[in-house]
Amino acid sequence: MESFPPQVGAGCRVLVLGTVPSLASLALRQSYGHAQNLFWPFMRELFDAGPELPYAERIARLHARGVGIWDVLERCERRGSLDSDIVAASEVANDIPGLLAREPTIAALALNGAKALQVYRRRIEPAIDPSRRERLAVLAMPSTSPANASIPRADKLARWRELLAWTQPDRR
Repeated sequence: MESFPPQVGAGCRVLVLGTVPSLASLALRQSYGHAQNLFWPFMRELFDAGPELPYAERIARLHARGVGIWDVLERCERRGSLDSDIVAASEVANDIPGLLAREPTIAALALNGAKALQVYRRRIEPAIDPSRRERLAVLAMPSTSPANASIPRADKLARWRELLAWTQPDRR
């Protein structure tokens, strides 16, 4: 499995990080492409960037609100789409420290699910410059994946609403 390039616009304030694209996403060449994934419905409610819009328009609307998307893993071995099936020894992290160095306006990372957070903590966070790391909020978000059915949709959306505070231009 291989990640897509980062989708980060000028003035990005929040970077949403998934683990690695699902098989449906890879087939569509679109992040969060599985029809049952709640990411785009949540982005509709938060940023008017819902799944009914063309993908490029959704990305443009996120960028206009200061939201970017990427994945913690550049590539890995995984049978199917479940994060639990990722072979840990095959994980290669994306260059998020480099992206953060190039994009000083990013104030928060929103980790989409427990596996994304785990990979971030283990493979990425230690490589971020300590002075940059202390200015960076790390938001552990409930996974929008259809495999994460243990948390009610309304509770997930309430947590994802935290992004709104971070997308304000004066928030640092």
